[in-house]
Amino acid sequence: MAPPTATETVTHTAKPQSQAAGAEKAAIKMQMPSMPVFENKLEERDYLKGRLAAAFRIFGDKGYDEAGHITVRDPVDPTTFWVNPFGTAFKLMKASDLIQVDHSGKVIAGGPNRMLNAAAFMIHSAIHAARPDVNCAAHSHSLHGRAFCSLGRPLDIISQDSCAFHNDLALYNSFKGVVLAEEEGQNIASALGNKKAALLQNHGLLTVGGTIEETVFWFVSLEKCCYAQLLADAAAAGRGGQTVKIDEADAAFTYKTVGTPKAGWFSAKPLFDVIHAETQGAYLE
Repeated sequence: MAPPTATETVTHTAKPQSQAAGAEKAAIKMQMPSMPVFENKLEERDYLKGRLAAAFRIFGDKGYDEAGHITVRDPVDPTTFWVNPFGTAFKLMKASDLIQVDHSGKVIAGGPNRMLNAAAFMIHSAIHAARPDVNCAAHSHSLHGRAFCSLGRPLDIISQDSCAFHNDLALYNSFKGVVLAEEEGQNIASALGNKKAALLQNHGLLTVGGTIEETVFWFVSLEKCCYAQLLADAAAAGRGGQTVKIDEADAAFTYKTVGTPKAGWFSAKPLFDVIHAETQGAYLE
């Protein structure tokens, strides 16, 4: 048989088999480090504030610093959360800049700039109240996220990375302007349901998680998935075709590896390591 010419395409179709069964027999198993453990809640609070400051610097480096906010539930008083003060640059954020907000929207502790973004409170307070399992929530108007959200449609599962959001991504198909009303924040929280992320139509992306790291990674990954789909859809349309979607069973199997909370936490580690190295720990001040 002659080799294919430069204009020919050879397609190899793998014999159907169970990925799960193959994984059970695999000789190499992925090992992940353990999450940090704290002796007391005050120690945990200090750690979380440092990680939250680093999270803002990650968002700043990636250009997610336009109309954005990230919150973390306070471990000492879980009815409150820490958030960025309005008007402080993400790329300059320090742990001492963060402000603590109670359930009524009152700033009860934090840095010298205690200006609270009203939209941040309305969205995040509703999510923290509705989801006791959520310790961190992130929202921003990232470029590709808001471009994709203008389409008012769900994300297609067209890549391994998008499998992390398989059956775990909500679509909030409403936009009523800047979120300044309690009801709108509750509507967003309701649309999110028990999922890890949401596409807010005509608005931007929202991700949540049990850890800051997990939440940050879901946001970074979702933004890239939106970008990838915008590119893929444009390329497919230009050729008069459509993108190839991942099979339901394969997507569900892949989700169990790339879409778990621990996978998100571990995947974010390099992002935080880079911030620590580049700033020499200045964000911890």
